[in-house]
Amino acid sequence: MNNYETVFILNPVLSEDQIKETVKKYEDFLVSRGAKMVAKENWGLKKLAYPIQNKKSGFYHLFEYQVEGSAIDTLELEFRRDERFMRYLTVKLDKHAVSWAEKRRNRNKENA
Repeated sequence: MNNYETVFILNPVLSEDQIKETVKKYEDFLVSRGAKMVAKENWGLKKLAYPIQNKKSGFYHLFEYQVEGSAIDTLELEFRRDERFMRYLTVKLDKHAVSWAEKRRNRNKENA
């Protein structure tokens, strides 16, 4: 199993319930494919560097998880089919990135 991190931007016109429902749907999707969720972060509504689909902001979320590589293709296919997603990026984490992500999570817990 490989370590992955996916950041995605949801459409800003969604309600809070729709956002929670979407995040839960894709978390369940990953778990159904055998993923082990390591961390989830809600970064909230942020201004975009440039307009996407004529929108100037979006709701950012991060998933950190462990899964077989074959599940990534199906996840990204689902992202492309869902109009609620404006952008997404999935990155395979090496051992240095995994330790850095753990430090970031611990630092965020201390500052919370």
